[in-house]
Amino acid sequence: MEASVSELGRFLVLVGVVLIAVGLLLSLAGKLPWLGRLPGDFYYKTDHVTIYFPLMTSIVISLVLTLLLYLFRR
Repeated sequence: MEASVSELGRFLVLVGVVLIAVGLLLSLAGKLPWLGRLPGDFYYKTDHVTIYFPLMTSIVISLVLTLLLYLFRR
């Protein structure tokens, strides 16, 4: 039973760190003018339809998070 309590504690700490990181990212997102406007982000607008697909922004965020998780697991 002690091992499961320890695992639950680690999981809760990890969730807390992720929530803090997401909160910081959201608070800084407005200060990064290039975020969401990278080459490779698709934007299509007509009179009644707007489609926005941030492909390159998603790739960059994925690479940064992958690097951070790799560094924290070492």
